[in-house]
Amino acid sequence: MRTTAFVAGLTAALAAVPALAQDDPAPAGPPAMSDTVYDDTWLSLGVGVGYGPSYDGSDDYAVFPAPIVQGRVAGIGIQPRPAGLALDLIPDAGKGVGFSLGPAARVRSNRAKQIKDPVVKAAGELDTAVELGVNAGLSFPGVLNPYDSLSFSTDALWDVAGAHGGMTVSPSVTYFTPLSRGIAASLSLSAEHGDGDFMRYYYSVTPAQSAASGLPTFTADSGWTRAGATLLTAYDFGGNLANGGVSAVVIGGYSRMMGDAKRSPYTSIRGSADQWFTAVGIGYTF
Repeated sequence: MRTTAFVAGLTAALAAVPALAQDDPAPAGPPAMSDTVYDDTWLSLGVGVGYGPSYDGSDDYAVFPAPIVQGRVAGIGIQPRPAGLALDLIPDAGKGVGFSLGPAARVRSNRAKQIKDPVVKAAGELDTAVELGVNAGLSFPGVLNPYDSLSFSTDALWDVAGAHGGMTVSPSVTYFTPLSRGIAASLSLSAEHGDGDFMRYYYSVTPAQSAASGLPTFTADSGWTRAGATLLTAYDFGGNLANGGVSAVVIGGYSRMMGDAKRSPYTSIRGSADQWFTAVGIGYTF
């Protein structure tokens, strides 16, 4: 989950910032703005550095990078994903309920590198998965104030590189609100469900892996792998989130391993079901 929560939180914040630019006569919240960087084509480029578990279920922690790309070019929305992207092919509604739909892709390197535990490493590194699929979502602006939003999103991805060869479904819900013209915050709740192929690849201990590592054999079945929460705060150095420029984010989060992902010896014996992380990032919007 290392980059997952960081990217999910930053996605929520960047995606919701254009709401600050909507022309709304209501007096509450930041002043209404027009002719902003988000009116047509825009792009945010950034990079983050995080500190989190070295693999899903690990109690060893590692530093990792998280490059970010977000924007809308030629009417197509670009949303960051953990080591990947999702495209939104539905034009912005401008006002009212918003919908998103498009392809999504990510590279999953869980237990393919940065394994710090010598016993888990003895079980063998896994192959890197390339996952392709679809993202769908909807958002509701103006829930508690004229500038906030509540968003729901789900990614369904399939491995096409022959690593785990399975499928995951990852739903999330995010509440975003500005705290001032230059500061905003978002709270995201997310989870992940894996099919049998996915779960067996990452959480089973085969006889060969048992012999190499000393861990007991274990066969995982389909189910939820984790659920957690991410809190993000974004700060614009120019004091105005709606006009672009340089901004920074600070993120903290927690997730809990579930089901066979929690019962797996990689988690229950060599790791921990409690997964914490923190990250900082900086980006530029134009």
